[in-house]
Order: sequence, then C-alpha cells, then structure tokens
Amino acid sequence: MRLNPLTGRWVTIVAERAERPSHFVPRQPQVGADDGGPCPFCPGNEEATPPALETVDEAGSWQMRVVPNLYPAYAGKTGFVVQHLGPVHTLAEASGIHEVFIYTRDHFSGLHLLSDRQAAETMWALQRRLTEHAAEPNVRYSQAIVNHGREAGASVAHPHAQILGLPFVPGEMLEEERAFGRFEGGCLLCTTIEAEAAVGHRMVFQDDDVACIAPFWAGTPYELLIVPQRHESHLQRAEPDSAAAVGRAIRDAIFQLNAAVGDVAFNLGVHTAPHGHTGLYHWHVHVWPNLVTQAGFERGTGVMINVVPPEHAAAALRTLHSLA
Repeated sequence: MRLNPLTGRWVTIVAERAERPSHFVPRQPQVGADDGGPCPFCPGNEEATPPALETVDEAGSWQMRVVPNLYPAYAGKTGFVVQHLGPVHTLAEASGIHEVFIYTRDHFSGLHLLSDRQAAETMWALQRRLTEHAAEPNVRYSQAIVNHGREAGASVAHPHAQILGLPFVPGEMLEEERAFGRFEGGCLLCTTIEAEAAVGHRMVFQDDDVACIAPFWAGTPYELLIVPQRHESHLQRAEPDSAAAVGRAIRDAIFQLNAAVGDVAFNLGVHTAPHGHTGLYHWHVHVWPNLVTQAGFERGTGVMINVVPPEHAAAALRTLHSLA
C-alpha cells in the first residue's frame, strides 16, 4: 500500500495482477454528435453554440474558441448561501460559470497533436479565463478539465475542454491545501520532483521547466502527474514560458500514452489554488487514463487498486520518450 500525500488516501499496488498494455481495451471511437448530426464545435457551425466569450484568431480564422456551455452545471451570480431543510437535508444554489474551451478547430486533432505554439496558446487561454473567473465574487475555485472519449465522460467527439467556476472549494482541493500546509520542509511537489529525479524510477521526462511523473501513489494504470519546475500557486499567475512548457508536456505525455496503450479514453484535470488561497500550494496537472473500471471495492472504500505499478508505467513511457 502507498499513501497519496496530496489526499491522505491509501492506494494499493498489485504488481502480480499487472496486465500487458495490449490487454487494455481501446476507447470507443464514436462519441455524441458523431452518431448523427453535424458537430457543433467544427468551423461553420458556430451558430450551434452561444456567442464566443473569447477567440484566438489567425489569418482571419478562429483557432480556439471559449463559449458558454449550453447545459451548464453552474450558472448565475448568486452568492453561496446554504439552506437547511431539516436535520440531514442541506442545499445551495449552483451558481458560477461553466464554459467550453474548443482548443482546436480540427475535429480529428487532440492534445497529443498540438504544435508547440498551439500547446502554449491553450495554456495562455486557460490563464486568461481563470483570471476572469477570479474577478467574480461568487467564484471561489475554477477547474479546467478534459474528458477524452465516451468512457471518460465526453459527449462530443470534437477535442475540447471545460472550465468550471464553482461557488465553493471542492473537497479534493481542500485535502490538497491541507497536504501542502502540513508538509514539513518546503513544498510537497517541489520535494516530489527532487525525490523522483534522484531515483529516476518514476520520472517519465524532465527538463528545466517541467517534470512528468508516474506518481509513487498512482491509483490507476499509467496515471501521470505533470508539475512545473517553477513554484507558483495559481496557474493564472504562472510565467508565460512556464505555462507554455506545461502545455507541451501535456501534449507529449498524451502522445506517449497513446503510443504505449493505444487511443485510450482519459480524464485530465488542472489543479490550481483556490482564488482566495494565500498559503502554500503548487499548481499541477493530473492525467487519469480510463484503462480499468472501478469495482465495488473501490467505490465502497475509496481505496484504489492499481494493477500496473507506476515504475513499470514510467519505464514504458520513458522508452517511448527517448525514441521520439
């Protein structure tokens, strides 16, 4: 068993049950709008979405668009007010922001196919959106996510991300805040980079700007952690070249993941400090491939069982990185 210091939860590594990458089932190729009508995110179908909040243009054509989500989970400017309907029933308005970030106009592209410039522009657009979110008094935390593939929760195949501004700080982030606060000797993730660089077993790749690690505490096969070398608590405050380096690292990590296990469904989450956070934190990116299904034990206990030790995953990905 290994302890995840970011969450305080135990994970279980079962090397004896490790499966070869060829045993993993690739994602379903068809998602959402591909099953029938025109893609709402493709060029020429701009009327299918609300007017853009932001665009990145080149030679008179948009390359990236941020639009309001047609079916938002969070919307409105109401403050976070809790209502108690009884001894066990509590509710609050789901106010906030829910945006769709179409980071490429190419329906058949993806994070793994972005150019250096596109990877950088993707992160810079996220920085701008989070800066906008931080200015809203009812938004306490913003989460950027990518769901790739039906199995990962994607409803539209066209590559896109979602950016949600929440009126509360989620429990996962509260756990991470506490983890940074109680870690003695400096920053938890700066120390993680140093420790992994020293042994090399779980370092997938590293340069002066960013590190990609198969974390010691990985709860799922081929889980990855991407951390900027430059310590900064909030993504929107990161230096532009540092943010751009993380964008390139995300692209390279997904490319190598696809080379190792095929076009797998995955979830990606950008973790940045809550907007009002003033304590110690280090923004970072999680990649969770959907290679196995959570069963009753995982759901019942919250304890993940990982059948591919992160050392094995890192070795496979490292080999592919050296060949790239």
